[in-house]
Amino acid sequence: MINLRHLLVFPISIVCFQTGFAQSKTHLIPRPVTEFVEEGHFNLNQDTRIIYDDPSARQVAELFIQSLRRSTGFKPALQKGTSSEANSIFLHLRSAYDTTLGTEGYRLKVTRKMVEISANKPNGLFYGIQSFKQLLPPEIESDSVAKDISWQAPCVNITDFPEFCWRGLMLDVSRHFFTKQEVERYIDEMAKYKFNVFHWHLTDDQGWRIEIKGLPALTSIGAWRVPRTGTWETFMPPRPGEKATYGGYYTQQDIEEIIRYAERRFVTIVPEIDVPAHSLALIASYPGLSCSKRQYQVNPGSRLVKKEIDNVLCVANDSTWLVLDKIITQVAKLFPGQYIHVGGDEAYKGFWENCPQDKALMKREDITTAEGLQSYFEKKLVRLVNSKGKKVIGWDETLEGGLAPGASVMSWRGIQGGIRAAQLKHHVVMSPYGSTYICQLQGNPLVEPHGPAMTRLQVCYNTNILPEGIDTAMVMGGEGCLWTEHIPNIRHAEYMTWPRALALSEIFWGTKSNWDDFINRVTHQFKYLSAAEVKYAPSLYDPIITPVAGENDSLRIKLPTEISGLELYYRFDGTDPDDFAPLYKGEPLAIPAGASQIRIISYQNGKPVGRQINCDLNDLRRKIRKK
Repeated sequence: MINLRHLLVFPISIVCFQTGFAQSKTHLIPRPVTEFVEEGHFNLNQDTRIIYDDPSARQVAELFIQSLRRSTGFKPALQKGTSSEANSIFLHLRSAYDTTLGTEGYRLKVTRKMVEISANKPNGLFYGIQSFKQLLPPEIESDSVAKDISWQAPCVNITDFPEFCWRGLMLDVSRHFFTKQEVERYIDEMAKYKFNVFHWHLTDDQGWRIEIKGLPALTSIGAWRVPRTGTWETFMPPRPGEKATYGGYYTQQDIEEIIRYAERRFVTIVPEIDVPAHSLALIASYPGLSCSKRQYQVNPGSRLVKKEIDNVLCVANDSTWLVLDKIITQVAKLFPGQYIHVGGDEAYKGFWENCPQDKALMKREDITTAEGLQSYFEKKLVRLVNSKGKKVIGWDETLEGGLAPGASVMSWRGIQGGIRAAQLKHHVVMSPYGSTYICQLQGNPLVEPHGPAMTRLQVCYNTNILPEGIDTAMVMGGEGCLWTEHIPNIRHAEYMTWPRALALSEIFWGTKSNWDDFINRVTHQFKYLSAAEVKYAPSLYDPIITPVAGENDSLRIKLPTEISGLELYYRFDGTDPDDFAPLYKGEPLAIPAGASQIRIISYQNGKPVGRQINCDLNDLRRKIRKK
């Protein structure tokens, strides 16, 4: 029986069955289904040719050649042919369908003489190329020609295919705006690790980012807010007369160009128009759409008190549906993918409960609860989206009160929403807050930029998107979410994404191995990220400073680490530690009399790899007391 999760937006993939957790033979991420390393190397050089045998493979080949020219300086000849030749890379689209590979799988064979990548479809060839590039030296990711590099790839025989058809990352561009070029760079980086869905959170309380023709206020008003810098939710509200100068939006031409950029990398863009809540930028543009009808300003990141500021659309207002129809019509026309994400999360219902129009609607439709009113909204929205030839996906709150058949659910409040949705025969994308929200802190708060909660790399790698009790046939895959309240620029977006997205790429591909094996490959991938000038977090190298109670309630300190093989050096005397300082040996540390601080740094193989952490001992004592 074919698993239904492979029958939706994306082509059928065959489930990956692992045979164990042996040490990976290469440093590829995500890990291939099978890999055999053989003797010898293939030498890429100026005379290497790229051969393709089907017109639909040509675009994949051209993109590959562009990247090779940029980093190696080579200008490989491109030619059409039916077989591999010496010193060639042959991109072979199979005429006979290989059922093992499905539509996204590939076979990669590297010998001393040639490279052959075969697949059923062009996206399989693209993924095979990404794996081949990871076999070459890290400088292959450089944006300028790397000198004095031996461009060798080990001889391998790889068969690879994904388990899940939805392998996504979400970027929130409402809280902070990212340029067209920055969005394209983000898509490019995720495609290298075989993500195939870019969930684009385009609208929220802090900004409307998509041009809608006929609704000019969305971009003249909704796309801009007063400038603020600092910590989110501590910002002052707009002052009287203060100009809104921070923000931006994407024209429809921008969006078309980004879509084409993503399509060349086999990434489907899923746009999100977040309604009925999180709509303050929309309501600031058209105040008549809320129950209160008040004129608000776009929120600049100050604390939003939902009982005081109405950021929810009025369900019974005809204007709401006229505006939504215009928005959805244009969004559906712009984006070729099957899905539109409609949000549906965190809707405060107090204004509905006091709105004469909504109360009359509830009475007329025999709706007895505010949750039922949201269900009415969601079902009507599903019909609207379906009428434009698209399918709906929304956050798991859309289940409350019932959801229209055919709508899909993104489970973010843990796993229960996904389990329930699957039981109700709604297809599911698992995105649990506790392990896939890469907007959260990933290391010691003393050296990390400000952010909420904590999701360490290992927690990401332990994500289970097929929890016990779920109908696995209804699970399309998973997604990592990057909400940008605390992420004001693209460099920090990269820092928060990598390496945690490496963990999620392997989970969503379906080839998870053991933790030590994964870390061995991650640290190798750091070289590729560095060559591409992608900013990544070194948080896995930092110790986890853990206070424990000693005798007579004295403070002691344990220093566990997320990865093995680190040497931790520390000092209590206020000076900076190095490898001449005391070495932590695993036992809780006693605090010398009079010490007020511990300073710690991590080494690996005799070299510093982590950041120095200076920790106030009184802070640790307060943590002990709270326990």
